[in-house]
Amino acid sequence: MMVTGEPRLDEPPPERAAGRREGRERTDGVDFDELYHAHFRSLTLQLTAYCGDLSQAQDLVQEAFCRAFARWSQVSRYDDPVAWVRRVAWNLASSRWRRLRTAQTWLLRQREEHVPGPGPDRVALTAALALLPANHRRAVVLHYLADLSVTQIAQQEDVPEGTVKSWLHRGRAALATELATNEVNDHD
Repeated sequence: MMVTGEPRLDEPPPERAAGRREGRERTDGVDFDELYHAHFRSLTLQLTAYCGDLSQAQDLVQEAFCRAFARWSQVSRYDDPVAWVRRVAWNLASSRWRRLRTAQTWLLRQREEHVPGPGPDRVALTAALALLPANHRRAVVLHYLADLSVTQIAQQEDVPEGTVKSWLHRGRAALATELATNEVNDHD
């Protein structure tokens, strides 16, 4: 009984396998099995360095060799069939990265974001702003939230600057009164 171990990836195939290959058709002196055994490990190491994952690299190189085998009559005629297999493996790795990036982008868009609700100060300010007349509210929002100057607000609203200053003064006074009464009511 003869004990045989698994062939190592960096060694040529054992001699017993050569007898089976003699009946196979060889094209231009390049045999697929010899090419596979001679280059699988080195290509896997290259793809592992690129991908950072040994099992993924093995899958990519295996897929590249499967594609080469399916087209072996054509690939075997190339000057460097290993270069073709390497290019296919690298292309597969790049395609994998693109698919993963697209999937992650899609998943991020599908994810429901939980945003905390407004705080009590924000609620009070929004309620106080709602009580102001429209002109006063617009002037206060444009000046304090949009950072527009009095001149810019006057141009946008098509009113004199003095009118905008009046709206701002009255709006601030009304907000101060409303927010002060809300604060007193909250502490009672």
